[in-house]
Amino acid sequence: MQYLIDASVYVFRAYYSMPDDMVDAEGNPVNALYGYCRFLGDFIEQVNPEHVAVLFDESLSTSFRTEIYPEYKANRDPAPEELKRQFGQCRRFTNALGLLAWGSPRYEADDLIGTLVEHGRSVNRPSTIVSRDKDLAQLLTPEDVFWDFAGKGKIGYDQVPEVFGVRPEQIADFLALAGDAVDNIKGVPGVGKKTATVLLEAFGSLDGIYDNLDRVHEVNVRGAKTLGNKLDVHRDDAMLARQLTGIACDAPIDDAEAAMQRAKPDLGDINNLFDEANIGTALRRQAERIADLSRD
Repeated sequence: MQYLIDASVYVFRAYYSMPDDMVDAEGNPVNALYGYCRFLGDFIEQVNPEHVAVLFDESLSTSFRTEIYPEYKANRDPAPEELKRQFGQCRRFTNALGLLAWGSPRYEADDLIGTLVEHGRSVNRPSTIVSRDKDLAQLLTPEDVFWDFAGKGKIGYDQVPEVFGVRPEQIADFLALAGDAVDNIKGVPGVGKKTATVLLEAFGSLDGIYDNLDRVHEVNVRGAKTLGNKLDVHRDDAMLARQLTGIACDAPIDDAEAAMQRAKPDLGDINNLFDEANIGTALRRQAERIADLSRD
């Protein structure tokens, strides 16, 4: 099993859940750094994975999706400067802990995870995706696991419909139909989550729906009689949205197999970072325990 960690989710979670009066000697907030280091340390101690990677988002404005649709994620405010600084510290800690910290200006963390999932399949190794973002569940096959660490727990392929409403391979189509307000993807006007779910249950996929527009009026949803026409009028919107909601699995990486191998933690760099951030002994001791694990 290989473990692929959606780092940004846990950095943001720490930033908004940890006290903002946690500061370094110069008064800079370190709450996101502290919470992230504790999460990552707890994870490594609990799992002790042989193959692991930590994936970061780098930009809201330079991904290939903004080339397709400039309004993609345009509704999001830029991260505050104090959080940007802590993101850099989190990547530094990840590297110092001996883990791959991979980000790309063109590909989002989801795409980097997808790329490593595909690499794992090429060597017959399933993946556990560590995230709280349901979009990533579209990558699952029956051998894989979605793990909402410190949240809902582990979710297998067969459990995805009861948790997220549709099968893994339908998630991107579902978001293309119903839209995704978080990413500023409009989808098809007049098609909400319930209608999208019923359509996918009836026809299997977005392509299946469009291949059967003359039968859409048969589905048991409100407004079914006019639904086929809505879908037809907004076909281009749906297909554009589908380009945005799918995960790319072809990001360039040199020697993924070697990159996912853990290295020995650099305790010197970890302690230097913690000195700068005014972080005490508990996380330092955890880093030492992890260093001991790497020697076993």
